[in-house]
Amino acid sequence: MLPTPASLASAATNLAAKVFGDGIADLRPVPRTLIDNGPRRSVYRLASDDPAAEPPDGPPVLLVPPLAAPALCFDLRRGCSLAEHLVAGGRRAYLLDYGTISFADRGLGIEHWVDDVLPRAIMAVSADADDQPVHLVGWCLGGIFSLLTTADRPDLPIASVTAVASPVDFTAIPLVAPIRPLADLTNGLFLTSAYRLFGGAPRQLVRLAYQVAAFDKFVTKPLAILQHLDDADFLAQIEAVDRFTDNMIAYPGRTFGQLYHRFFRANDLADGTVTMDGRIISLSDIKIPALAIAGAGDGIAPERAVHGLVDVLDRSPEVRFEVCPGGHLGVLTGRAARATTWRHLDAFLDENA
Repeated sequence: MLPTPASLASAATNLAAKVFGDGIADLRPVPRTLIDNGPRRSVYRLASDDPAAEPPDGPPVLLVPPLAAPALCFDLRRGCSLAEHLVAGGRRAYLLDYGTISFADRGLGIEHWVDDVLPRAIMAVSADADDQPVHLVGWCLGGIFSLLTTADRPDLPIASVTAVASPVDFTAIPLVAPIRPLADLTNGLFLTSAYRLFGGAPRQLVRLAYQVAAFDKFVTKPLAILQHLDDADFLAQIEAVDRFTDNMIAYPGRTFGQLYHRFFRANDLADGTVTMDGRIISLSDIKIPALAIAGAGDGIAPERAVHGLVDVLDRSPEVRFEVCPGGHLGVLTGRAARATTWRHLDAFLDENA
């Protein structure tokens, strides 16, 4: 189809903004106030742009990011920010941020987040929200951390847990399949020597792995930009995702080792149990409502890998499973997530308020 005068004008405006301006995406963060901090833990209360807006008084929602990915995954850009959506919907929203990971953090394992970071963040949020129980919403490994913490600490004030793109059956991940035989052949030494040498997975490697997982989109991105040069919302989303990818964070060595040996090689989470620091944590011990969401086009946490949560959360009073459009990040905060993932989350939070 031949471009219309209107589309040509839009394309020219967008091109000028990208080349000569500050870009198209509105990357302003949602206003926030620090309420708690500690090692690898900063907890923020999110707020409206309007200083005169009435503060919400409902149950609090804590957004839990994964490792390696920046916390801005929940606040990607205005119009595609789950943080902004929750605040605009009148919810008490909070964000957990781990900060940057350095070589000095190489000794931190999963237990640091499950035993210290998340419990302290949950207690801080509950105290700030008039001692109400907290709804946890985690993405990817943030969802797994939330589930493990909920299972291990039934004493914590947790109202529900939502896991978006959080795989538990790693045999269902296509990217892992070619690696497992080589890892087994070398008894795990395939990656062990490397992560010990570097003190973890460097941020450059994490960024590359994320691009490989979405290789088709990475390769076709220039053509997609040309084809949508008149679509400001499309271009803004690409800008925001590029910023997200550029801000990837390293994995601590011990945590990366645990993920590699226990989750990728041994597939421990598939049966819902994991041994940590001398104790067994079983997801079967979770007795609060849970929501699991998978991305229809997710190559990192495909539907079958996430659906395993339905089986292992067998003592939860409600386990809701939804499949929504989008890849690994897109299912959380893509343009389609506004009418799918976020609506499912809203309904789940409302029904369990």
